[in-house]
Amino acid sequence: MIVMTNTKQQDLFSYKEMESIFNFSYKDSGIEVVDLFSGCGGLSLGLEQANFKILAAFDNWEQAIKIYKKNFKHDALLHDLSNENSTAALINKYSPSMIVGGPPCQDFSHAGKRKEAKRANLTLSFARIIKACNPEWFIMENVDRAQNSFAYQDARNIFIKCGYGLNERVLDASLCGVPQKRKRFFCVGHKGSKHKFLDDVINRFLSNEPMTVRDYFNDELGIDYYYRHPRNYNRRGIFSLDEPSPTIRGVNRPLPAGYKGHKGDVIKLSNNIRSLSTTERARIQTFPKDFVLEGNKTNLEQMIGNAVPVKLAEFVARSILIYMRDKSKAHGEFNGIE
Repeated sequence: MIVMTNTKQQDLFSYKEMESIFNFSYKDSGIEVVDLFSGCGGLSLGLEQANFKILAAFDNWEQAIKIYKKNFKHDALLHDLSNENSTAALINKYSPSMIVGGPPCQDFSHAGKRKEAKRANLTLSFARIIKACNPEWFIMENVDRAQNSFAYQDARNIFIKCGYGLNERVLDASLCGVPQKRKRFFCVGHKGSKHKFLDDVINRFLSNEPMTVRDYFNDELGIDYYYRHPRNYNRRGIFSLDEPSPTIRGVNRPLPAGYKGHKGDVIKLSNNIRSLSTTERARIQTFPKDFVLEGNKTNLEQMIGNAVPVKLAEFVARSILIYMRDKSKAHGEFNGIE
């Protein structure tokens, strides 16, 4: 649990508050999940922390699957998810009530070339897999730009024709229990619900203030400022712990000799400024201290940068549970989530 340390933090998102207001726990959500494009497991872990049951994970990156297997007990399969028919057949063996996934986003991302190509087709693959497997629920996550893509619009049409109500929302992770200014698009689909069905719950529990790095770590890091390599030297590179981290990307470079400072830096360049370690970056993605990260540093940095922040995934999962409870009570069909 995140420890609050000052008056300002009383306004920050609290999972404990989310439980106590509605006076129910999450011993068993009743939702069984298969995670596609799982990477090292940020989305899986966030759902697990809300007591969703993960049945299996699939990814086509061998190194990510190796890390995933070190941290989870359920099945993790190396599989080409562009092969929609074989993927659907494998998923159907598990009979999940929910399928989740974040199709690769490089063609949509601010860091990418911003044009749609082969990777964007995996968004359509995800939609076709949903159509073939027909789960009650799905969650699709991507960068904020993805919602404006042709691939997503085609996928969206598939979801709607399959009878899903859609909740489409860009969430700022720093308002959802994550010490990072990271905007991500979530499309949550549910059979039989109306569009925007989760918005009321989400609006109820979004923080009024962004979570800073210090809010999350207190003084654990032993620094007040750090270097984060900018995409170009027209942008600042030095940040304070008293603000949310910028988006954790898939690269992590030390302070280079060529960096002379920027007018936007929060403090002048000095010998005390360092970049964050791989482990510290994983923690900012809200992976726990005991999450196992072993292997090639370049691969690990890429996995961490690609991951869904764990607490952001948990925020979405708990929002779904509250929606389920409210809906059940409204229809006099309380389902035991208490």
